[in-house]
Amino acid sequence: MSWLYTFKYKNTDMRRYSAPITNRKIRFALAGCGRIATNHFDAINKHAERAELVSICDVDSNALEKAVSVTNAKPYDNLSDLLKDSDVDAVILATPSGLHPDQAIEIAASGRHVITEKPMATRWHDGLRMVKACDDANVRLFVVKQNRRNPTLQLLKKAIEKGRFGRIYMVNLNVFWTRPQEYYDSAAWRGTWEFDGGAFMNQASHYVDLLDWLIGPIESMQAYTATLARNIEVEDSGVLSVKWRSGALGSMNVTMLTYPKNLEGSICIIGEKGTVRIGGVAVNEIQHWEFSEALEEDKNIQKASYETTSVYGFGHPLYYDNVINVFQGKAEPETDGREGLKSLEVLIAAYLSAKDGKRVALPLDY
Repeated sequence: MSWLYTFKYKNTDMRRYSAPITNRKIRFALAGCGRIATNHFDAINKHAERAELVSICDVDSNALEKAVSVTNAKPYDNLSDLLKDSDVDAVILATPSGLHPDQAIEIAASGRHVITEKPMATRWHDGLRMVKACDDANVRLFVVKQNRRNPTLQLLKKAIEKGRFGRIYMVNLNVFWTRPQEYYDSAAWRGTWEFDGGAFMNQASHYVDLLDWLIGPIESMQAYTATLARNIEVEDSGVLSVKWRSGALGSMNVTMLTYPKNLEGSICIIGEKGTVRIGGVAVNEIQHWEFSEALEEDKNIQKASYETTSVYGFGHPLYYDNVINVFQGKAEPETDGREGLKSLEVLIAAYLSAKDGKRVALPLDY
């Protein structure tokens, strides 16, 4: 077993974090006031009795001004000034992905906890640096995986944990969305290797997370990626073949070229004793749910399906509920830095496979 693997998954229960916050609201700051920031603003607002957004920052004055009008938080035009001046408990990183590592390390050095949007980093060693920096500073690192809180996926997770599928034979995920050229042209960092990553790493990151979170550790994979239509550095489409350590086989198909709009975000699991397909535009509809042994709860399964106008889903408020409970000493993190490394490892392995045209085994060891 490699030293990297030992580092990634070592037990950290003995680390000394700051005392639980029980006599006041949790104070958050947010860096990066782009399109995903609104989800964080709304989520924190839904927990207004326990949390508050104190400070925000962005290098784009227009984005900052707009965010201030929505949140009334104190504005800063750079992260360093915010950390020097603002009395916050944790900083949320909604900045371009390639900036997360150095920003997380700076936040950790200031004694604040870090909450980073997906992906936590665009490079494997940067993800490791982030976890180590937070370990060394005795602060927490959270990675946003709000799709795990979707009611449809929660039911699927429980069915797997109960063993209702028996042995899982095959798993397929589809992410058929669209991102026009205007989307990539809207910011210089979009569609770049350094700061963004491609369809797998950016848009489909939460679906890549399901490969390990739902099914378990991956043995190996092989990927093909292509830039078929968009004028960008990274891929706009890709396919991934997966073999899990359990013996299950599967695939993932991703494209940002679906005409004329987002079509499908789905997962299908075929097992010895059950078959389930969850689809819709963002795994929001239970389309097939059948097991050899029916349970009373199955009668109400369709109630978990919901309408959505956003591929982001509605998991951010539930995600923040866990984060706030952790700070109040009531819970353990559902998706900490080490949990974030699992999906980052899969992403990096996929890109290595596509680059070299070879099967890549996990865990990575370099």
